[in-house]
Amino acid sequence: MSPILNVDPDESTAARFAYELRRYRLMAGLTQVQLGRRIGFSGSMIGAVETLQRAPSLEMAELCDKAFGLSGVMVALHLEAWPPPLPIPERFREWMLVEQRATAIRMWDTTLIPGLFQTEAYARKIFACAPGISEEQIEARVQHRMERKAILARENPPMIFSLIDEIALRRPRGGPEVMREQLMSLYEMTHHPAVRIQIVPFETEAPAFDPAFVIAEHHAVPFAGYVESIPDGRMTTDRGVIGALVSRYDAIRVEAHPQTLSAKTIKEVLERWT
Repeated sequence: MSPILNVDPDESTAARFAYELRRYRLMAGLTQVQLGRRIGFSGSMIGAVETLQRAPSLEMAELCDKAFGLSGVMVALHLEAWPPPLPIPERFREWMLVEQRATAIRMWDTTLIPGLFQTEAYARKIFACAPGISEEQIEARVQHRMERKAILARENPPMIFSLIDEIALRRPRGGPEVMREQLMSLYEMTHHPAVRIQIVPFETEAPAFDPAFVIAEHHAVPFAGYVESIPDGRMTTDRGVIGALVSRYDAIRVEAHPQTLSAKTIKEVLERWT
């Protein structure tokens, strides 16, 4: 068993992870060996992580969240301490931490299928449109986008409330085959227990030219927002801005089809692509 060392959680993000791991373990009444058995690691490995002698894997962080009954806390700490080594803009890494903490996410998308619902082929086509982007950057961003979708496979995923402008279903991205696969995946997503998709129809008065945005909530309290813009999007925790986004979201939602009709709309457009 590793010696007990005093770890200062303010020393570094890695120290914060080690400190919180030990704190949650003790709160659960588990020894290092007992926790290790529960999550499939040795007790010495747990001790090495708690004393900053070893860096934990993301898998360990996910298993610790499950063992402690947490909602992405250890994963968020892990991503903060050891961000993924991908050429991804910093704002996206910050938003990954937000998504891990959120218990609900509200999205408004105008011309694209939301990132959390994108297929690999569709996402690759979107990223390939960026001027000057390399093949390596495209593949890295596609990989990152696919990894983000794992949030929906968590034991307790956040509720996803998605408003999508109808034009996103009809605008060709990569040709009929790519769109057919994408809309089939989106249609299947309407049956996910943690997902609510509503299509905003053409004929609505909703502000279709507003930028896409996302609102993250923690137990019904909005705490962060992300607004798409050119050339870079912007994340905010300003309460005034978040309040304005919530009002905008509500105004758009009243114009949207209910979920059942939205699923029917997706299926009808899917058949046209077929």
